[in-house]
Amino acid sequence: MGDPMVRVPISEQEPLVRAKNFEEVCLGYTEEEAVEEASRCLNCKNPRCVGGCPVSINIPAFIEQVKERNFEKAYEIISESSALPAVCGRVCPQESQCEGVCIRGIKGEAVAIGKLERFVADWAREHGIKPKTNAPKNGHKVAVIGSGPSGLTCAGDLAKLGYEVTIFEALHKTGGVLVYGIPEFRLPKDEVVAAEVENVKSLGVKIETNVVVGKSVTIDQLMEEEGYEAVFIGSGAGLPRFMGIPGEQSNGVFSANEFLTRNNLMKAYLNHDTPISRGKKVVVVGGGNVAMDAARTALRLGAEVHVVYRRSEAELPARAEEVHHAKEEGIIFDLLQNPVEILSDENGWVRGIKIIKMELGEPDESGRRRPVEIAGSEYEIECDTVIMSLGTSPNPLIASTTEGLETNRRGCIVAKEEDGETSKTAVYAGGDAVTGAATVILAMGAGKQAAKGIDAYFKSRA
Repeated sequence: MGDPMVRVPISEQEPLVRAKNFEEVCLGYTEEEAVEEASRCLNCKNPRCVGGCPVSINIPAFIEQVKERNFEKAYEIISESSALPAVCGRVCPQESQCEGVCIRGIKGEAVAIGKLERFVADWAREHGIKPKTNAPKNGHKVAVIGSGPSGLTCAGDLAKLGYEVTIFEALHKTGGVLVYGIPEFRLPKDEVVAAEVENVKSLGVKIETNVVVGKSVTIDQLMEEEGYEAVFIGSGAGLPRFMGIPGEQSNGVFSANEFLTRNNLMKAYLNHDTPISRGKKVVVVGGGNVAMDAARTALRLGAEVHVVYRRSEAELPARAEEVHHAKEEGIIFDLLQNPVEILSDENGWVRGIKIIKMELGEPDESGRRRPVEIAGSEYEIECDTVIMSLGTSPNPLIASTTEGLETNRRGCIVAKEEDGETSKTAVYAGGDAVTGAATVILAMGAGKQAAKGIDAYFKSRA
């Protein structure tokens, strides 16, 4: 048994090896390592970690079962609260949520809650264990729009309550941002995401792909003609933002969404028939998790990669783990710098990007110090590809084709935080469609709250 104040280290691929492949970076705990790490948990009487989890997993209870080597029971406990444990164990920002409030972390290192969740979910998958539901069908039909984390969570929770649920997905594959946005080396698609989707389907949820709600069918048609008595909108935020600087229309400028979708959903890294930029020198603009994903993907496609971000490292919004991995792999960070123009050659292809240096001034409305340009500090970086990773907003298609559905000035659907209720009767919404781009686990939390809201709606009519 090691030092109880220090977490059990987890195996990873070596940086110079993984920088050339798309296999998963983190290799996960062995049974012995998981049991040893679980033994560090203090099993607090007032567990702050549960309050720090957006889907309220009974963390001490599942960790106690891991410690006792009862992995199936641990999975059963997690599955009561989470539809996607193998996903969350990989991509959830535990350091700012459950692990961030872990008592162990006050004087030592927090318990590796996320890595233990991943271990349990992977063990269950490898042993053919599925989530359980014994609820009788209640005769009510609910439509869920979008098969991302909020849609899958809402659908799974409603199915556990006896509802007949159908998910409508615009793309040809199920999973939303889990399949098109997060790279294979962080979240394996066939091994992990597809298995989690199958678990949701095992609860009785039906999924129809290639259905673009707003074009193939409207919400009003689903309710008036197809017999759905309630609808949950979990369509995400897939509309990319750009800077509006000169040269942004040049060939070789991509949104991170497009770049990652081609690579992840269409497996362009394996299939040369799917066009994707394989630039020799790539600049990624932005500092969030999506920027790290785009940068690390471009690196694996053979590029030298620069991340240009207008604030300092302390303000990088990406997870510390992702920044650490990116640096280990050789990505260059150009901080306190901001693009002012994209330069192109006579044929309209990117040849470079003009940058201005920044310094931090007074805090803005977000509480972060505002970046201010340093006059006369412009210089150029030579490159052949620029990837813009500046956030996303919801596609306006659903709201524009649904009568009585209120949106705000950012194009987000207006919904109550506590239950996802919108301005349209029996229509609920949650996740990025409501908040704008956020994390997988926050979208799941919103899906969970909306499922409770929909259940309460039906019970109020009974």
